[in-house]
Amino acid sequence: MGEAKRREELGLPPRKKKIVKSQTKKNLNQLLNKYPYFPYILGISLLVILIIDLVNYYK
Repeated sequence: MGEAKRREELGLPPRKKKIVKSQTKKNLNQLLNKYPYFPYILGISLLVILIIDLVNYYK
């Protein structure tokens, strides 16, 4: 006899499945929702740093 049938006979509700969510994805989504322009600022700043590094390399 399976657990589902036993629980039904005892009048218990079906067992709830435990869902484990990743905390890092949740934190990243909260950050992106709070500051939606953050990826653009990060990309532009990295591009500027790379251009400055390239100019300094060829001096």
